[in-house]
Amino acid sequence: MAVGVIAEYNPFHNGHLLHLSEIKKLFPGQEIILVLSGNFTQRGEVSIINKFKKCEIAIKAGVDLVVELPFVFATQSADFFSYGAVTILEKLHVDYLIFGSEANCIDDLIAIAKCQINNPEFDKLVKIYSKLGENFPTALSKAVYDLTKKNIKAPNDLLGISYVKTILQNNYKIKPICIKRIDNYHSDEISEVCSATAIRKALKQNINVSKAVPNFVLPYLENLHYLNDYFPLLKYKIITDEDLESYQGVDEGMDKKLKQVIKQSNNYEELIMKIKSKRYTYNRISRMLLHILVGFTKREASQSKNIEYIRILGFNENGRSYLNKYKKKIDVKILSKFIKDFSSILDFEVKTTQIYCLYKENNIVDEEFKNHLGKKEFM
Repeated sequence: MAVGVIAEYNPFHNGHLLHLSEIKKLFPGQEIILVLSGNFTQRGEVSIINKFKKCEIAIKAGVDLVVELPFVFATQSADFFSYGAVTILEKLHVDYLIFGSEANCIDDLIAIAKCQINNPEFDKLVKIYSKLGENFPTALSKAVYDLTKKNIKAPNDLLGISYVKTILQNNYKIKPICIKRIDNYHSDEISEVCSATAIRKALKQNINVSKAVPNFVLPYLENLHYLNDYFPLLKYKIITDEDLESYQGVDEGMDKKLKQVIKQSNNYEELIMKIKSKRYTYNRISRMLLHILVGFTKREASQSKNIEYIRILGFNENGRSYLNKYKKKIDVKILSKFIKDFSSILDFEVKTTQIYCLYKENNIVDEEFKNHLGKKEFM
């Protein structure tokens, strides 16, 4: 038996440690397998700590095995993100997926997921609300409420519904379980249990965050990456690229809008706010800009829909034993380092790492080529 976790750890904080502690109480002695987003995240953000350091932190926190969620899944909308992460856990023969939830009612989340999958009225209602000018998350929430009278809007609940949908749509054996999320994700206040967003904002303002993160995380909170480090490169690409519409997330007409506003924008925040509207959410725009930054096209997205490999970032002895036990039952290749021309998804992963370290930590590109298993039997 093994327990799966999906996370970005941007950065790892006390709430994450509490989550892992609750898992250990529920499933004492069972392996914890983490699917970890890499150097860029689902909201179009840059990870302030690189993925190799995040892996080290996760192992210190009690995770047994850390595998990578490729960029092509990690930086897309909730359903694509969920498909990639949950499918990796399924292929690793994980029994349970445990995630944080504001509502903390798995039955409600399952009912809503089934409503979205099985009810023909759902898609009709989403289209109606979209035509009325609502953005997709709001249209989805309103359609769900109309059909179920359940009002689910919090981010972890919405992501949890996507996890459940992936499980149901693909007949996966993995069982979803939720744990109550206790921090206020809207608050910027630094407290013992607060959101990663609040911690990132505090770090950017040189505010002490020591009470919000475990002591073993503090040494990692230096030489951090921020989106505005990359703004000059993004601005250059938007100004000079004549085919912006080819990038993932750039809808018809948005290319012209970007060309209009980029010259008056001095940072990411200004650019996003000049584009943001009722229809285009902050996160949707941020993902679009990230895809322009790294050159992720609609064609590449359409060709990157399957899990082609599982890449190991790190493990402890329990994780090693788990791999030894299940390696012959896993139906995709297990990788511990970059292999040239093996997968376009893997090739793109290395490309994004090269972009990630343009301004800091040039040495981490070398980590892509190192063997993170150290055992020939896994190669």
